[in-house]
Amino acid sequence: MALTLVASLATPAAAISPSPQAMPEFNGSVYAIAFLGDAVYVGGSFTTVLTGDRTYTRQRLAAFDARTGALLDWQPSTNGTVRALVAAGGDVYAAGDFTDVSGVRRDSLARIDAATGDLGSLSHRISGTAYALALAGGRLYLGGRFSAVDGTHRGNLAAFALADGTLDDRWLPSADNAVHTLATYGSRVYLGGAFRHVDGVTGAQHIAAVDAADGTLDPDFLAPAVAQVNGIVADTSGVYVATGGRGGHAIALSTTGQVYWQRVFDGDAVAIARLDGVTYVGGHFDRACLTPSNGPHGVCTGVSRPRVKLAAIDAAGVLSSWAPQANGVIGVRVIAANPIGTIAAGGDFTTMGGRERLHYASFG
Repeated sequence: MALTLVASLATPAAAISPSPQAMPEFNGSVYAIAFLGDAVYVGGSFTTVLTGDRTYTRQRLAAFDARTGALLDWQPSTNGTVRALVAAGGDVYAAGDFTDVSGVRRDSLARIDAATGDLGSLSHRISGTAYALALAGGRLYLGGRFSAVDGTHRGNLAAFALADGTLDDRWLPSADNAVHTLATYGSRVYLGGAFRHVDGVTGAQHIAAVDAADGTLDPDFLAPAVAQVNGIVADTSGVYVATGGRGGHAIALSTTGQVYWQRVFDGDAVAIARLDGVTYVGGHFDRACLTPSNGPHGVCTGVSRPRVKLAAIDAAGVLSSWAPQANGVIGVRVIAANPIGTIAAGGDFTTMGGRERLHYASFG
């Protein structure tokens, strides 16, 4: 895969404000964010939510108004970390390390009513760990590090019918290692992770596309990544990925896997989102490199710019001036774009731009 670095020193005006809005805060890490209407759904390892001067119990799941930050009376609970959320059609789907939801047995995967918090009937045994979810075409797609669903072999990937929650026996792609992220667009499901093969094909290394209906590997998308892919988002303009490695990378790809642009950081890029043509990246990094090489431990070897855990890149691949700064070693775990025109970030940080923002921040 040919890699192109955009090394321009230009810093275009930021697309959104770098100042975080006043929103609820959490006493533990935020791993997952999903939007549905005016509501934000958040999952993670937290057990309380702080809003205003009051603290509320919320066991690893919470919801609040995306515009005002007002906490919603949505209170399902899990007994383990929620690592992924997607929402559509009046339901929120959660995946993670839990074994029960609101006191009812649910192994790593659950369907929850978006309004009431009532638990749906979706129930399966996952032999391993669930990391990622995506929705498209009447299916729920699951990625992770697991070997079976309900005793039926599945190689780190599975799909379920939204209509009745049954395991899809037609969608059978198999990855040889963990799938950490999923994205759907058009007739494809994009996969990213630690794998080196999908369905035994060696060209599908760390990233691949499979058919959304039957799961067959798409030979027209060939973009083997040099390091683990942690985040993927796809839209009309292409496919955008966040990777680890020696340092981290944000890469823009065509629908055939051709590299449009690449940005290099001094730490892992973990999450990626798109809003109004701008690509937002979060992770463990502290600087954006303006040269293509990294030294030991990913340190930028040439000119660089401070970008502490968050950065934005314009449509041409040029680093934006948008630079809110999050603290912590892990930093940002998840970024999500809200159609109302805001970007939300979650993770292990406790400050953002020098202001207290416990594990969640929103920009607009």
